[in-house]
Amino acid sequence: QLQLVESGGGLVQSGGSLRLSCAASGDTLNDYNIYWFRQTPGKERSKISCISSLDAIRYYADSPKGRFTISRDNAKHTVYLQMDRLKPEDTAVYYCAAGGGYYCSGSPDYWGQGTQVTVSS
Repeated sequence: QLQLVESGGGLVQSGGSLRLSCAASGDTLNDYNIYWFRQTPGKERSKISCISSLDAIRYYADSPKGRFTISRDNAKHTVYLQMDRLKPEDTAVYYCAAGGGYYCSGSPDYWGQGTQVTVSS
């Protein structure tokens, strides 16, 4: 059973940076695709990034593309989301998730608890 814990959220000014971490335990991290989702109240949870199990692909949604970078450190059992040039519209609860399948094509099976990111204007 895989467990995921997000951390690194907080309050930053517009244009600032944060690095989110997703720490895994209970299973081998490199067997999974790791996703980042975000959600604001009253809105659908949306997928913003994914890194495949072998780092064959890295996916970004249009809005964070060019500003966010996903990476994984299997030795540390951790996936990161580096967020640069943050905008107020990036404010959300950010969740990491894990799943099987090829090249991030599947659906997540495991979810973290979320970490709040707030970007002030």
